[in-house]
Amino acid sequence: MSGSKLIEAGPAIAFARDFGRRFIVSIDTEEDFDWDAPFSRTGHSLASTPALAEGQAYFAGSGVAPLYLVDYPITRDGPARDILGRAASDGAADIGLQLHPWVTPPFDEAVNAFNSYAGNLPEATERAKLHTLYDAILEGFAVRPQSYRAGRYGLGPRSMAMLANLGVACDTSVRSHFDYRRGGGPDYRGLPLAPFWTGPDRAIAELPLSSPYVGLMRRFGDRIFHSVSDEFRLRSVLARLGLVERIPLTPEGTGPTEAKAAVAEGAALDLPLLMLSFHSPSLVPGNTPYVRDAADLVAFYRWWDEVLGALDDHGYRPASLSQALAAIVDAPSASPLAKRAAPPLSA
Repeated sequence: MSGSKLIEAGPAIAFARDFGRRFIVSIDTEEDFDWDAPFSRTGHSLASTPALAEGQAYFAGSGVAPLYLVDYPITRDGPARDILGRAASDGAADIGLQLHPWVTPPFDEAVNAFNSYAGNLPEATERAKLHTLYDAILEGFAVRPQSYRAGRYGLGPRSMAMLANLGVACDTSVRSHFDYRRGGGPDYRGLPLAPFWTGPDRAIAELPLSSPYVGLMRRFGDRIFHSVSDEFRLRSVLARLGLVERIPLTPEGTGPTEAKAAVAEGAALDLPLLMLSFHSPSLVPGNTPYVRDAADLVAFYRWWDEVLGALDDHGYRPASLSQALAAIVDAPSASPLAKRAAPPLSA
């Protein structure tokens, strides 16, 4: 399903003048599982959740209040509840929804790759799982989540209406310039990098994950990048020639040099908000393809040192989700943001 049909990009979101350039660190906070194995309702652990304390301490020391997008198993985990609940109550973090259908009740659907995208599920099943997750976060963390990310970025045509009915103010599922149709997922080509209004009555704030194109032909990025098959690594050739490269702002698969180029491009485009991301199991070696051993974990934190420095160099300051939502000045009356108070922006 193409991005234009799946999600309508409405007007760009306007922020308060003093918002300036900001960034949010979002964390897909989830169970540990084998990324190469078939999806399973039970084949996972929560052994990595104590490492959330180290990650939270690092970001707090850097002046960053992360957005933890938690899935259902995390809501049942004692260490995660303690660490994230304390950070949220202290105003040092925000907690949102992340729906992994295969581990979220009710278990009515077959477990397979197609159904791992929540937006592919029957409407009643997607809604029931989303409500289960919402209630579990409310119970486990005593917060009403205002943000959502579909696991595997798997929005569907009815997802926004469901979020609106729950009173969720924003979505962060769109990974601009990515196309997941080959695996049964959504197509986000052509959608903006800057935040925009979407959903029923254009009342949901979409904060897309940042993945700009860089290179000499970056302004034609979607047209060029998606016109070639990567079967013969043609996209790598285009990147090595300096013509066009898509760079997601994440330490998972993106080197610091490339990430700093993406930050520079965000500044060149005058994007008001950059959304960075990673998966919480990467905080412990051996859980993801990106952090296999202790040396990788050292490199992971070094990546953040370098990229946070680059963000600062280009005038991007950290903002919590609550602060970013509070800075929106054009929320429609149908949006939960129209009546929502949140902490002021820090310097």
